Amino acid sequence: MSTVSSANGSVWAAILASGIGAFALGLVVVLNEAGVFAAPSLYGPSGGVSGRTTIAVVVWLVAWAVLHSRWKHRRVEARRIRAVTLLLIALGLVATFPPVWSVF
Repeated sequence: MSTVSSANGSVWAAILASGIGAFALGLVVVLNEAGVFAAPSLYGPSGGVSGRTTIAVVVWLVAWAVLHSRWKHRRVEARRIRAVTLLLIALGLVATFPPVWSVF
């Protein structure tokens, strides 16, 4: 007899965190291009891209850690998390394209 856990929160925490990280990257790019926020250059040859992506990775890791610690023993409904994640990824992706920057 094997014991199977019905908790799926850890999986959906990782998936939602990826959407949050993608959205964070798009937001940082738009804010940088609008002149509201200047991302630091962490590696000279790549310029501000290194700072923008580092910020997005930190946001992703923090989101993952927080969501994982809260949901690791819970059963989470997949439909809502999937929809929110796909929306966040789409918004983050669209925000990284130069035509979107001109709106701001």
